[in-house]
Amino acid sequence: MRRLVLFVFTIPVAIILIALSVANRGLVMATIDPFNPGNPALSFSLPLFAIVLAALIVGVVLGSLLTWINQGKHRNRAKLEASRADAIKREADAIKQERAVALQVAGAIVPAYRS
Repeated sequence: MRRLVLFVFTIPVAIILIALSVANRGLVMATIDPFNPGNPALSFSLPLFAIVLAALIVGVVLGSLLTWINQGKHRNRAKLEASRADAIKREADAIKQERAVALQVAGAIVPAYRS
C-alpha cells in the first residue's frame, strides 16, 4: 500500500513542485508590515518558490496540528474505554480465580463428608 501511495501521489507531487521551483526562481519582495510595505527593516527578498513552499509547509503543519487537537476527544474516549475494558477483564480474571479456588475447596470437602 505504501508503494502505491508513493507512486500515485508522492512522485507526481514532487515532480510538480520541482517544476514550479525551477519556473519561479525570480526574487520577490516580501514584507511582514502590511501598513508600510516599503519599510526595509521588515522586508526581504526571496525566490517566489521559497515563499510558496514555505506557505505550503506551514499550511500542512498547522492543518495537521489542528486535526490532531480536534481528534483529542476521540483519543481520550478510546483510552477511557480501554481502561474500563482492562478493569472488567481484571475483575473477570479475579472471579475465575475465586471460582477455581472454590471448586478446589468444594472438591476437597465433599469427599470428606461422604465417607
